[in-house]
Amino acid sequence: MEYRIDASRLREYTEKLKAGDRVILSGKVFTSRDAAHKRIVEALKNGGDTPYALNNAVIYYAGPTPAPKGLAVGSCGPTTSGRMDVFTPLLLDKGVVAMIGKGERSDEVCDAIIRNKAVYLCAVGGAGALASKCITSCKVIAYDDLGCESVKELEFKYFPLTVAVDCHGGNVFKR
Repeated sequence: MEYRIDASRLREYTEKLKAGDRVILSGKVFTSRDAAHKRIVEALKNGGDTPYALNNAVIYYAGPTPAPKGLAVGSCGPTTSGRMDVFTPLLLDKGVVAMIGKGERSDEVCDAIIRNKAVYLCAVGGAGALASKCITSCKVIAYDDLGCESVKELEFKYFPLTVAVDCHGGNVFKR
């Protein structure tokens, strides 16, 4: 199946989505990679604030390159998701609804996706320049010192994704 979904309403769809479904996502998404995840989890453990509200957040594992003239970002392809697996169950337990990346996830992450009725979406790796054309705005919101790995708020417009792990245990990597 194919679904056109606004990120702000993704929670309404997670129980309908099945591994292998196509999602065309629009709306607000936040970038976070390894170093940002480490800081976010430290903030949570120390009672501090996170750079964005975690409840119903969609996290894109990406580090956009600087924008060429006329685009919101440069290349913006997905990072290998497994590098965030140590942090992901806590973020899902705190309300994150979806992660976007590439590659398989650990059993702990898959269990947390099921437990929290969330979803893991995959973007096409190696197509960062094409992906950037589906991003209409980009602003740094935290950890500017991390450069391209700073936390950014992106606005997606018809960003093509595939459901890789659904909240029913479906997993495109384990068929």
